[in-house]
Amino acid sequence: MAVTIEDVRAVADGLPRSHEVVVRDRVKFRVGSIVWLAFNQEETEMGFAFPKEEREALVASEPDVFFMPRPSDLRFNWVECHLAALDHDRMRELVLDAWCMVVPKKLWPMAGR
Repeated sequence: MAVTIEDVRAVADGLPRSHEVVVRDRVKFRVGSIVWLAFNQEETEMGFAFPKEEREALVASEPDVFFMPRPSDLRFNWVECHLAALDHDRMRELVLDAWCMVVPKKLWPMAGR
């Protein structure tokens, strides 16, 4: 079964300090003012916080799943993926890892980390 934005919400909504916003008809999740998770308008692609130094290897290892952000976003710790290419366990792992990048380590246990 393909992952949907509702599946992602079920994980992201319960994370401390995270809140959902809509910007230019796009769903985004923030911690404070930091966007750590976002969707395209069609809600078929998900961008998420990810270490810049590791993203080229991730994209190269699974180009059918992951892709680089648009050029204007390359300066950020960010990568993107096709939701339909993820299973629920992998989506959960990606969402939790992205959230961990933007919150203090003391909060990680609240997400089962």
